[in-house]
Amino acid sequence: MRFQTLADWLAWQETLHPSRIDLRLERISAVWQRLHPELSPGRLPCAVITVGGTNGKGSCVAYLEAWYRAAGYRCGAYTSPHLLQYNERVRLDGEMATDAELCAAFARIDQVRDGAALTYFEFGTLAALDLFVRAGVEIALLEVGLGGRLDAVNMIDADVALVASIGFDHTAWLGDTLDLIAFEKAGIFRAGRPAVIGQRDAPARLRERAEEIGALPMQLGQELDWTAEAGQWRWCGPNDLQYGALPAPALRGRRQYDNAAAALCALAQLSDRLPVNLAAIRQGLLRVKLNGRFSVLPGRPTWILDVAHNDQAALTLAENLASYPCAGRRLAVLSLLADKDASAVIAPLAPLIDAWHLGQSASERAMALEDLTAALAKSEATARHVAHADLDQALAAAAAEAGPEDLILVVGSFVTVEAALRSSIIATV
Repeated sequence: MRFQTLADWLAWQETLHPSRIDLRLERISAVWQRLHPELSPGRLPCAVITVGGTNGKGSCVAYLEAWYRAAGYRCGAYTSPHLLQYNERVRLDGEMATDAELCAAFARIDQVRDGAALTYFEFGTLAALDLFVRAGVEIALLEVGLGGRLDAVNMIDADVALVASIGFDHTAWLGDTLDLIAFEKAGIFRAGRPAVIGQRDAPARLRERAEEIGALPMQLGQELDWTAEAGQWRWCGPNDLQYGALPAPALRGRRQYDNAAAALCALAQLSDRLPVNLAAIRQGLLRVKLNGRFSVLPGRPTWILDVAHNDQAALTLAENLASYPCAGRRLAVLSLLADKDASAVIAPLAPLIDAWHLGQSASERAMALEDLTAALAKSEATARHVAHADLDQALAAAAAEAGPEDLILVVGSFVTVEAALRSSIIATV
């Protein structure tokens, strides 16, 4: 084995490929075939649901994982990025893969890659798939890392593909129009298989592309929908399938009903192969967890952590924040990555925030404090803002300013939320 620790493996993977992102499938597909020659190209020995989209994909995976686990199926989930430790990306029956399991998978990949310069994400994708095959999972849930058409997980043909939403993000890679982004996201659809769209106003190009390739589009507001009913909700899907008296999702916000409805449609498409009863669906809705998406921490003042880093996510966050009870002020700790549109994140939140604390994370990809400050100054935000030397100081300053009735929102990226979770200032989730 090349390395003995997970940290050493990951550090090496960061340097192996000259580019952090390399959107091609030929290289990783060839390595996968050498790693598991017994499998047909593009197939796993289990059912596969691939989930993509700009926002909401993590929530959809979380719902599916909760439902399949409640029903007793052996479930593998691959997501990214992680918050606190790399192991979060690969879960078997709800448990993170161990360091030993990941190191062994990386060693097997290294032995067969035949000199291929795999990226960090490609190594992780291969490791997750390898562990799923060896564990004999009955369902694999694969979250797209970036885009869809050329993302590493798309070397596997999904039995059901779900695109949660389309918005502006990663435009340097995916294109600068919603139609171009939709085309890339639609790359996970397959001919003759369900293509679930979890957005009522999704760009028309997304559904058009599904129809062009012969996939079976099922879109929120058309083939599937949900309605509120007496403190609960009802889901209606293709072929007149319905589930009623469903409890509110444990994940907060109205948008989570859309995500749950889309995920439920994906679940229903595999019901002949992997049936899940209504009791398991209800249990999963009550138990589903996803850190960093409007995560409310116990105690006073109230801390809310959200990884929102684009306009669509910020709009959803603003809706949730506006409806969340707060007797005092709302303070925000904001830190973004350099490739994000700070103005788009700030705009929907600005009317709700009484004071901003800005910080620059330790990430090499962090937005410079001067750029973040300039974006806030140019916005319509009228609340006081203070720039701090780093993110830790911003968190400490917000905590020192807040009274027991106040609320502190930590927002901007996975890196930002990670810093909060690691901070000694607040309790971890």
